[in-house]
Amino acid sequence: MSDPVGLVSRALRAAPPDRLVEAADRTIRSGLGATRTEVLIADYRLGGLWPVGDADRPDGGPPDRRGLARRCFSSQQAISEEDAAGRCRWYLPLTAWGDRIGVLLVELPGPAGPEVVGQALEIAGELATALRAADRGTDRYHRARRRERLSMAAELQWELLPARSMSHDAFQLAGQLEPAYTVGGDHFDWSVDGDRLTVTVLDGHGVGLAAAVLTAVTVNALRNARRSGESLVEQAELASDTVFHQHRGARHVATLLLELDTATGRLRAVDAGSPHLLRLRGGALTPISLEQQLPLGMFAETRYDVQEVDLEPGDRLFVVSDGVWAAVPAGRGRYGDRAMGRAMRAARLQPPPEAVGTVMRELRAWHDDADLRDDAVVVCLDWRGSGRDVE
Repeated sequence: MSDPVGLVSRALRAAPPDRLVEAADRTIRSGLGATRTEVLIADYRLGGLWPVGDADRPDGGPPDRRGLARRCFSSQQAISEEDAAGRCRWYLPLTAWGDRIGVLLVELPGPAGPEVVGQALEIAGELATALRAADRGTDRYHRARRRERLSMAAELQWELLPARSMSHDAFQLAGQLEPAYTVGGDHFDWSVDGDRLTVTVLDGHGVGLAAAVLTAVTVNALRNARRSGESLVEQAELASDTVFHQHRGARHVATLLLELDTATGRLRAVDAGSPHLLRLRGGALTPISLEQQLPLGMFAETRYDVQEVDLEPGDRLFVVSDGVWAAVPAGRGRYGDRAMGRAMRAARLQPPPEAVGTVMRELRAWHDDADLRDDAVVVCLDWRGSGRDVE
């Protein structure tokens, strides 16, 4: 077949959303001469990769394959191995717009040249984009991601998320929620539009479903204002008024709103509560001091001020909620005092999707791997520079 990428792309567009894996398998076999394929999807905690075709298999695949698949997922590079019979297995990242979905395994009868590998990588990109779109039409891939039942609050929060990571010429961005299967009021949201990247991190007052519903109302109020072209201050004020009119000050949402000009590195911020902002420049980690204003919804007609910070190319920002910063397990100090900084500096060479995982793993270790007592969110943003070609 002269155009295996086109063949797979057409088959994916024609397939029902729950049959993408099978459509990809048939056309990859036909177009690339593959003897076998498998789609592995990352779970909510990013703790493992699980086969869509047999999502109930408890081990996520044989041990000799799990390590290579994980390396592919972490490095975002194609990785190959050859077995005793001469078959060649390629592990290819399933990533759409920087959102890491999982890994595609393609087994070929023998070694593959650069052209075939390039086509396989393009096919993986087509499949990743299709899987992202298919989530609205089927529960199959949701089931593959979850290793236990989500609480109702967590179901609401994960459905509200934009993605867990995003890549752009000028930046790379990632976030993670914990405890993944029972998270309540903590949340993050983002959107890119031209040279403007908007990021919000929220911590809804209360616990469980009530906190999740409060956060969901706030996120949608912020989106409503943002999508209407309102400024960062106007977004905060509309969301605050919306929450106040619902709860008359009895409930509120601690929120940090950020807007990055991706061309200049100028960061505008509205600090409306507890999320903490830190900058890693080189090996130095520094809290960015912002004027802390009232949480959204605490009082009627609250007005907010914006503050500005200039970034340098290569700067990394972390935003963490109080569930990270102020975590104090029995018999230990606060995670944000020293341990969190050590984890962030240790992850300085990792891309943001790996860095947020490192900070969360160290947070769980700080709790002796017990369930977290409070919701926790970590967002990591790398600004690379303008991303524009200079004439």
